[in-house]
Formats: sequence, structure tokens, C-alpha cells
Amino acid sequence: MKTLSTQDVIYAFSRLNAPVMHVQPGDTVTIETYDCFKNQISSADQEVAAIDWNEINPATGPIFIEGAAYGDLLKVTIDDLEIGDQGVMVTGPELGVMGHRMEKMESKIIPIKAGKAIFNGQLELPLNPMIGVIGVAPEGEPVSCGTPGAHGGNMDTKLITKGATLYFPVFAEGALFALGDFHAAMGDGEISVSGIEVPGRATVTFDVIKGIHSKYPVLQNSEGVALLVSAMTLDEAVKIAVEEMIDLLLPHTDLTVSEITMLMSAAGETQISQVVDPLVTVRFFVPQHVLDSLSIKLFP
Repeated sequence: MKTLSTQDVIYAFSRLNAPVMHVQPGDTVTIETYDCFKNQISSADQEVAAIDWNEINPATGPIFIEGAAYGDLLKVTIDDLEIGDQGVMVTGPELGVMGHRMEKMESKIIPIKAGKAIFNGQLELPLNPMIGVIGVAPEGEPVSCGTPGAHGGNMDTKLITKGATLYFPVFAEGALFALGDFHAAMGDGEISVSGIEVPGRATVTFDVIKGIHSKYPVLQNSEGVALLVSAMTLDEAVKIAVEEMIDLLLPHTDLTVSEITMLMSAAGETQISQVVDPLVTVRFFVPQHVLDSLSIKLFP
């Protein structure tokens, strides 16, 4: 099994990035990551505003997957996810939902001990180790690792964790995959502009799927399937996610558009991933029991 260290990072997803590793479909790689601040904050005494803000959201990579071509899907299975023993959170003026009420930048160091995040002397939080930035080269111009899109990127979706499989539309030869920005825990919305940011390592297995296309990233886990869309507004993202999910499922059924719309209204779930990046991200989720009842298997 190959390992990719943090000496190889990017700050924007781009078809122009030179790959730092080549792999074959079926290969498994362990990828080491910085936290989203490139491990620059180690103490609450540090002046947060003084860190290098040009080194935010580094993603380790990119990895060239042999045989991946425009129009394919890149299948990425998260086999394992390990996080460090200390996390950090920040908030401040003009950041997140409450930035208009903040007077200065503040950070908080959060130890990770015995499977818990120690928020303070009274409060310990359960962990939900997850990947915030994950994706492939976009179709057009480079996209900052801080921004999500159809290529993936900074989707900050708490379902992107161990055991999940993601399917990314391939826009460039080799896909040019990278990931970073791990969180020990994060609530839907990431409303302060950070989860509990941690370094770590992910072990992932790649595959390339021919003959099936999706305009947006799709995630599957044991609970069901989610289609992830990022847009300027929640309204826009929700509408796209619902319609794209219906279009993804419809060919696998004998339902009419009206019937599957009613089914999605009864059983589907519109969920918010994050509302603090340059674009917001939502997911439309369909439970596995619905897929099983309709004998739907979306991907090989």
C-alpha cells in the first residue's frame, strides 16, 4: 500500500496541477493531512490573525488515477480515517453566521482524549471524524480548496467519514484527486466557519466507473445515498439536488416523474452540509430501505 505525505499539498483544485502520485484502479493509498490551518495554531495564546492565511485548507495530492477520463466516475472508498490528539476551532469578525457580533479573532484548543473532544471542563463531545475537503480537478478554471463545487472540494459534509464511498464526476485525465481539512467533530452547517479542525490520515481505495455519469458528487453509506450540490444559495442548491437525485433514480424504476416526486417527498431528506464557505452545500438523502424496496443499485 502506498502512502502520500503532507509534503505534497495544493491550495486549489486544477487540471494544471502536476500529479505527485500515479495509481491504478483498485489501488489503496494512505494520505496524510495537515489541519485546515496547516497546523499553524498550537496554542490559544497565539494571535490567530497573524497566521499565514494563504496556507488555509491545504489538500494532500493530487493523485493521478490511471484510466480515469472525462465523463467517467471516480469511486473513492474511505477505508479508514485517523485523527490527531488535538483539535482547534476559530471564529471572528465576518466569519460564519455570527461573525457580525464578534469583535476579535479567537481560537480554542480542543484535546481529543478517550474518544471524546474535550470542549471544556464541563462538556465532552462525541467524535465524528470526517473529511472536509475532498475532490478532483474541476472542468474549468482552478477552484480554491476553500470552495466547494461539482468537483467536490470544501463540501464540509459530516457523512464523508469511514465506511462511506464517494463518486466524483471526472473532468480531467487522471481525475487528479486530493483531500484534506479533517474534523474530529462538526455539526451540520459548520456555523462558526470551523469544525474541530485536526490533522490526520485517511486510507482510501480508488476505482474508475465507465458508462455512468453524474453531474455532482454522490455519497453512499450503509444508511443510504446522498447527492451533494454546492451553489450560491440554499434554495438553488436544494432545487438542483432534488432534481438531480430524481434523475439519477428514475431510470432504475418504473415510476413516473409524479410518483417518484411524491416518494421523495415522503421518504427523502433535504439536509444542510455547510453554510459558511463561498458557496453553500446541501445534500439530498434517500434511505437505503427505499433503494432496497425498488431493487436499485446505482453503481457497480
